[in-house]
Amino acid sequence: MGQRAKRWKFLNLPFAETAALKESLKIHPLICAILAHRGIESFDSAKHFFRPDLNDMHDPGLMKDMDKAVTRIINAIERNEKILIYGDYDVDGTTSVAIMYDFLSKIYTLDRLSFYIPNRYREGYGLSKQGIIYAEENQFNLLITLDCGIKSTELIKQAKEKNIDTIVCDHHLPGQELPEAVAILNAKQTDCPYPYKELCGCGVGFKLIHALALKLNIDESAFMPYLELVATAIAADIVPITGENRVLAFHGIKQVNSSPSVGIKALIELSGIKKQITIGSLSFMIGPRINAAGRMDDAKKAVSLFIEKDPERARELALILQTDNTSRREADTIITEEALEIMLADENLEQRKSTVLCKEEWHKGVIGIVASRLLDKFYRPTIVLTKSGDMLAGSARSIAGFNIHDALEQCSDLLIGFGGHYFAAGMTMLPENLKAFQDRFEHIAASTLSEDQLVAEILVDSVIELKDITPSFYNILRQMEPFGPENPHPIFCLRNAKNTGTRIVKEEHVRFEVEQSGHSISGIGFNLADTFNKIESLEYLDVIFTLEENNFRDSTTLQMKVIDFDTAGKR
Repeated sequence: MGQRAKRWKFLNLPFAETAALKESLKIHPLICAILAHRGIESFDSAKHFFRPDLNDMHDPGLMKDMDKAVTRIINAIERNEKILIYGDYDVDGTTSVAIMYDFLSKIYTLDRLSFYIPNRYREGYGLSKQGIIYAEENQFNLLITLDCGIKSTELIKQAKEKNIDTIVCDHHLPGQELPEAVAILNAKQTDCPYPYKELCGCGVGFKLIHALALKLNIDESAFMPYLELVATAIAADIVPITGENRVLAFHGIKQVNSSPSVGIKALIELSGIKKQITIGSLSFMIGPRINAAGRMDDAKKAVSLFIEKDPERARELALILQTDNTSRREADTIITEEALEIMLADENLEQRKSTVLCKEEWHKGVIGIVASRLLDKFYRPTIVLTKSGDMLAGSARSIAGFNIHDALEQCSDLLIGFGGHYFAAGMTMLPENLKAFQDRFEHIAASTLSEDQLVAEILVDSVIELKDITPSFYNILRQMEPFGPENPHPIFCLRNAKNTGTRIVKEEHVRFEVEQSGHSISGIGFNLADTFNKIESLEYLDVIFTLEENNFRDSTTLQMKVIDFDTAGKR
């Protein structure tokens, strides 16, 4: 069973609409066309896009219940009540807790303030029963949930019965029933007038801090440095990089590059990043190290790192996260290899439209990553399960055209519990239900997905010629950062390029050298070593790539980051 070929889909760029943009911006028409396709069609909208301004942030008071939340926190401080800040064990949750705890510690006594991160394995995702028990036993009067709580109606009701008030700060879709909280901050509520709906959990927490600062006449220097953690959460939580998120991410990355906190600085140094931090660095280098704390051990360490002020102690904490991440990578590699062996050993799996694998010894902390890797290779809805106590616990990942949350709902009688969204979910079940679940899930996938939908699609912005790839072109392209959902890295196609040299690098990657009309460029194809023989056999090829800088021996050149390739003219 080999890796499936991908379909190339070329976007219909609105070239006719780009003329005015080209006239006003005086930049390459291809970039104007890409901007126009992304809804940036005027000089003013381009100005806001290329120069995100903190003054464009929305008034936090526009969010429904913000006044109630601010009033309740101020009342808690005036009454000397105990406040517990609760957030999830992932990047969004831990950064949210860190900024809220750190800010409140500036205006409130530390012995009346604490934070709580649930254990991934004993408590699971979101607000937990153990968390409520902890709040009651330690006599907390106010609970602030961050990046969770919107669907915890029963637990928040129990907290209320124990005289614990709750403020919910969340960004997940509300259910039909809202919790009995004193305030719910979530722009996705149907009656919330807040203009931007796509904040991450840390973004919602930041808006509450901003509102508190405004009410208490606290200078913005007390909270603006938290933008680095907001940007880290935006990168890791894969929320759209549009509107207010773009402003927050842009200035957060600026903060990371100019004056990072001791915690983020320690993580950067240990991850070996030498060049400017980008949204990609935060997503693929910093994010996994933060997540590793919760995956392998205890996510409280991540919060401790973010609120630490001493550089030496920060380095010690970052080193613990680095060690956790190394352990996570080892477990991830081993389990992925074992999962691939299972797939390749069973010919029947070739015909299926879904993948559901289980091995009781697999580490629960990495099964989601393994599911993602299997999906990348075989491109079909994928669930990986392992033993967790007396139950099986699983992580699910999906593809376009298949709502995995809806599919799990159709299997709910076979599950103990499940939760998630369109593309990712988690579930628990009794071991004896595994076979019935595999069959039911496969039936749902087979009746929902066509063969065509099981082919991954690469959305290509445009064909480009090598003569157009210049330093000035790249410099403007780079100003489109930060890239992410709804503002993806532009993807180009180079047609009919002459293959002037190909070699394998570090046993996994392929280095390209191509030429077109007297112009040449090199490229790197990560994890494409198994395609080396095909590449080498092609004299002319079409290449799908993004553009990036290659820094090597004090020399900086532009290179292709190769996504896919084929025989010239074949597609």
